[in-house]
Amino acid sequence: MLTLFMIKNCDTCRKARKALDEKGLPYQVHDLRKDGLSAALLEHILARVPVMEALNRRSTTWRNLPEEDKKEIDANKARALIMANPTLLKRPLLDTGDDIILGYRDGDYDTLKG
Repeated sequence: MLTLFMIKNCDTCRKARKALDEKGLPYQVHDLRKDGLSAALLEHILARVPVMEALNRRSTTWRNLPEEDKKEIDANKARALIMANPTLLKRPLLDTGDDIILGYRDGDYDTLKG
């Protein structure tokens, strides 16, 4: 089954949900604020997506981090920041079981099958 990692107040996440609903695809929602992010789940995601691509530097969470935390960011520091602040994970993030789709633009889910 598909898993959509998101936060409820994100407009792009809502568009992704709508696209999945319109295609009639079954999926489960994982709210990063409510459900959190375990180390095992993060490692599952990062096995398919490079950590620097998964780090959302456009988020409010990123902007609110102390400047010291944002300096000299590398893969290890990014991983630790995402673990401490799950909303730093780029979203929506769709786990298809075989692949991870980061973000959402119209047409991104067109090839998915139920």
